[in-house]
Amino acid sequence: MKQVRAISIGIIIWIIGVSLYTLSSHISFLEDAEQQANMLLFISIIPLVWLGARQYYKKEIDTHGYWVGQTFFLTSVALDALITVPIFIIPNGGTYYQFFTDLGFWLIGFEFIAIVVLYWYIKTSIQKKNQII
Repeated sequence: MKQVRAISIGIIIWIIGVSLYTLSSHISFLEDAEQQANMLLFISIIPLVWLGARQYYKKEIDTHGYWVGQTFFLTSVALDALITVPIFIIPNGGTYYQFFTDLGFWLIGFEFIAIVVLYWYIKTSIQKKNQII
């Protein structure tokens, strides 16, 4: 696995995700701005991670999607611990504990891994079919 490549793509996914979350919380369509931002993040992660997996697997297909998805997610976790929580959560009365024990956080983590695994299975099955033909 190309760790630097996976971590770099994970950083880009995190930057775009945090930007969308922050933008969504300032432009309110629903009464609960935080719930709206969480919903947008949950939905936007799907194409972001899919495109990240696509970018990663342009040059390599041997690494199982679980490991790439886990690397994307752990990169986001590290950036959340270093940047998101101290800058956005703690000043608003939150804590690391609240942030990292939130069910939505872990659902998004599962989403990261599941999307990359799905992409990898689709990509490898297509390549195996092409090799047979």
